[in-house]
Amino acid sequence: MQTPVVGDAAPIPTGVPGLDEILHGGYAAQRAHLIEGRPGSGKTTLGLQFLLDGLKRGERGLYITLSESRRELLSVAERHGWSLDGVEIYELVPPELSLDSEQQQSLIHSSDLELGETVRMALAEIERVNPVRVVFDSLSEIRLLSQGSLRYRRQVLALKSYFLLNNATVLMLDDLSSEDDDLNLHSISHAVLRLEQVTPTYGAGRRRLHVIKMRGTPYESGYHDFVLRRGGVRIFPRLVAADHHTAFTFGTVACGVPELDAVLGGGLDRGTTNLIIGPSGAGKSTLALGYLMAALEAGEHGLIISFDETTGILLRRALGVGFDIGPHVESGLLRIEQMDPADVSAGDFAGRIRDAVETDQARVVVIDSLTGYMSAMSGQPHLVLQMHEMTTYLNQQGVVTILVLAQHGMVGRMEAPVDLTYVSDTVVMLRFFEAGGRVRRALSVLKKRTGPHEDTIREFRIDAQGLRVGSVLRQFRGVLTGVPTFEGDRADLLDDRPDPSPRIIDQESRQQAGTGPDNLTGPHGATGPHGAA
Repeated sequence: MQTPVVGDAAPIPTGVPGLDEILHGGYAAQRAHLIEGRPGSGKTTLGLQFLLDGLKRGERGLYITLSESRRELLSVAERHGWSLDGVEIYELVPPELSLDSEQQQSLIHSSDLELGETVRMALAEIERVNPVRVVFDSLSEIRLLSQGSLRYRRQVLALKSYFLLNNATVLMLDDLSSEDDDLNLHSISHAVLRLEQVTPTYGAGRRRLHVIKMRGTPYESGYHDFVLRRGGVRIFPRLVAADHHTAFTFGTVACGVPELDAVLGGGLDRGTTNLIIGPSGAGKSTLALGYLMAALEAGEHGLIISFDETTGILLRRALGVGFDIGPHVESGLLRIEQMDPADVSAGDFAGRIRDAVETDQARVVVIDSLTGYMSAMSGQPHLVLQMHEMTTYLNQQGVVTILVLAQHGMVGRMEAPVDLTYVSDTVVMLRFFEAGGRVRRALSVLKKRTGPHEDTIREFRIDAQGLRVGSVLRQFRGVLTGVPTFEGDRADLLDDRPDPSPRIIDQESRQQAGTGPDNLTGPHGATGPHGAA
């Protein structure tokens, strides 16, 4: 009986970002792993990353290819910016497929001779190189030569046994050219990983990985999104909030507007999810910027996930209401991630947030807006589950999370595209109302789990100097129906505020922001002397 070698079945790095986390350390050493997927799903790239990682660690690697030529493999590596120097590439051409006259026989090859010769050539190369890591690409050619499931299983078992005797860690690639033999391969493989491609009706295709089995080792089940770009495969492990607990100090982020902080019971608490909801143009994004700006000025890192605005427009809009966030972006204190809903996957979205929180130490995260994020998802149930897991994770990291959600309609009855109030610790509602022949805004806090808050309705206003909140509007009805009416005294409403002196935004800043002294850019691109939208 053979004595187990030291480190037998111990996890070894995969060379693929994110995959080690899913497999709880990596592939099992000295075992055979099956990587299956349709052509173009990323199997070859995954195999090359495995060998290149071993090369960095001083381990010999061998790539046995029956499906792609050496020239094609070198071309793939070059496009990723890799060099395969040091990686042995054995281009295995079965004798019956060779155009070399010396290898051709005058008699017709039997299937036994074809298959046996092919396997013998592969084993001879393994014995010559004595590799630590092997990629066998692909099993479909062995399947074709076998001409039967029984002989195919025997040959794969023979390869597996030979690899184990030589203490090699092997990736066997299969292009799923025949679904009939899947269970044969699954039963004899130590681990099975499947790569899939999903093509939506509109937008870029999505890729995902599924670990079907991993003997004797825990792993993260379910689907994990991944991208295939220059530099290789990057996998985004499915976020499990229960696996991420971080001790943090409870506190409150105040925006510096006394009336606004009073409405919210002092501000937004750390480790909470805060939902700002209202119609388009009500000032939701600007309200979120007010709290983000306060955190940035206190030296904390922040993150903005923008689905609806480009970075340039976001900077100009913020500057037009007195929030100059440009210097914070340049210093690295603020990170802006502009996302295209047609191209981003849920895993990519979660991966960027995790990177900002765990690497950049972001303490305030603004997602603007959930409507754009919902467009990137395949359906509402997925959005709710994803956001529940994401907000739980952020809460456990002590992050102040601000979600912006636009409701359908401007006035009258309004509906949200998705109900996320139950995952939110604080819900702030913005509404329009009419008074004195002008359209104004009203702010109210409907919910706050972590402490007391005002149950009043106050006027909310945005101008070139930032945010303003007026006194309590006591004679106000209909705000929750979407047709609010103010029946109080005109003196209770906010008056126009004169231009600041000294001016907060100088002439040069106005020119950069595309505004003039009489035409200040208001929230959401609206213009007017008071920034009304």
